[in-house]
Amino acid sequence: MHLVNDEYDVQDLLRSILTGLFDDVRGEEPTPSHAGLSSRMDLYLKNEKIVIETEMTRSGLTQRKVAEQLAIDKEFYRSHDGCHVLVCFVYDPDRHLRSPGALENDLTDLCGPMPTIVIVAPSS
Repeated sequence: MHLVNDEYDVQDLLRSILTGLFDDVRGEEPTPSHAGLSSRMDLYLKNEKIVIETEMTRSGLTQRKVAEQLAIDKEFYRSHDGCHVLVCFVYDPDRHLRSPGALENDLTDLCGPMPTIVIVAPSS
């Protein structure tokens, strides 16, 4: 039995940690509409203008699907005036990702208009 059973548990744990470090931690903040669709930021550090997107792997959620979801989310966050940095935290307790290092390296972009950092835990 895992103490963390789904993505909402990951968000709750991260929110608890971040609340001790930052003054204004918001959850489920809406993004502006992009291509007729909108999304919600999992966690938002308003004063720092940092968005944290969480994913939790599971059977059927392949590395390709995680990468696609994060790429789509990045497009939503790029159009948000209050997002200057995107941090993507992927929790992979059962090691469903075939190459977590490649996911981190390929999707992390520190030089773009919106720096993006991808962290997979546990790391390989």
